[in-house]
Amino acid sequence: MFISAKQLRLIFNLVVICLASYGCNSTPSTVEAAVASDAPKPVAEPRQPEKNVAEAKKPVKAKEGEPKPAEDANLFNRLLKSRKVKSKSLKDDGIHDPAGPGVKVLQNPQQAFKDLPKAKGGNAVDWVKALNTGKIKPRSSLEDPKAEALVMDMNIIREVKGSMPNVLFPHKQHTQHLDCTNCHPDIFIPMKGANKMSMAKNLMGQQCGVCHGKVAFPLSRCTACHSQKKAAKEIKKTKWKWP
Repeated sequence: MFISAKQLRLIFNLVVICLASYGCNSTPSTVEAAVASDAPKPVAEPRQPEKNVAEAKKPVKAKEGEPKPAEDANLFNRLLKSRKVKSKSLKDDGIHDPAGPGVKVLQNPQQAFKDLPKAKGGNAVDWVKALNTGKIKPRSSLEDPKAEALVMDMNIIREVKGSMPNVLFPHKQHTQHLDCTNCHPDIFIPMKGANKMSMAKNLMGQQCGVCHGKVAFPLSRCTACHSQKKAAKEIKKTKWKWP
């Protein structure tokens, strides 16, 4: 008995339909696939902008009678650009809290920094030199004007790979400004080898970047931290390859 190609195709389709009717179609059948391929595809509607995102970007407006909200003073300056303050009033500079009690008694930075040693980066003041020369003397306590700071005169050397100078961290200048609890143990664990330093973390506002780039000199002043030069024999040549 001779079966034509047309009859063979019809038998094959009937077998597929029978298998589908008994629940054996774990995958789409040939007939279903053919129908699906011929069916018109739905046209995707244009995506509407999210209202929540747009509203979140809008600046917060102060109500009548309330002071204008200040911008985040701790915002990290990743582009290391100088922030030019147009307003001479501390209430309108976008940094100080206009509702704060001290905003009326604080001296304008242009006047306060006039006689201090100059620097190229940050707020244009060399604070370490100002400390060493006695131009400034930070107060240790708000409550007790006679309180003395616990100054720790100890340097830590962080070895750096390649030809970059090592980092010399002076505890003295930091503890003249800050109490130990400002850094330990939340930012740095006070134990040798317990802190894995990373420039990437610093640039993202962690570790040293908690202060530097915000209230202290920016990370663009590389030689301020990388100040200990290496001998020629210490510089190891490294072969770097693309991963």
